[in-house]
Amino acid sequence: MEEIKVGEVVKFFAKPSVAAIKIVSGEIVAGDKVRYLGHTTDFSDTIASMEVNNQKVEKAVAGDFIGVKTSDKVRPGDEVFKVL
Repeated sequence: MEEIKVGEVVKFFAKPSVAAIKIVSGEIVAGDKVRYLGHTTDFSDTIASMEVNNQKVEKAVAGDFIGVKTSDKVRPGDEVFKVL
């Protein structure tokens, strides 16, 4: 499957298991499958919902900072790829 880099993890909040992600190219839409890849991170997730400034959004584009729930721990610097 093809993957396109769309973002990078900026911060991870362990208690709610939420990643703050900066979108660097393209866009992410709720329901998209993404892959988190880093030094010790490698897993895929489906974006159930995302928020920008504590407001639910359906789509995020380059330049946005979003918050998404993750099924596992991610680390700052991990890359986020959209799975096509």
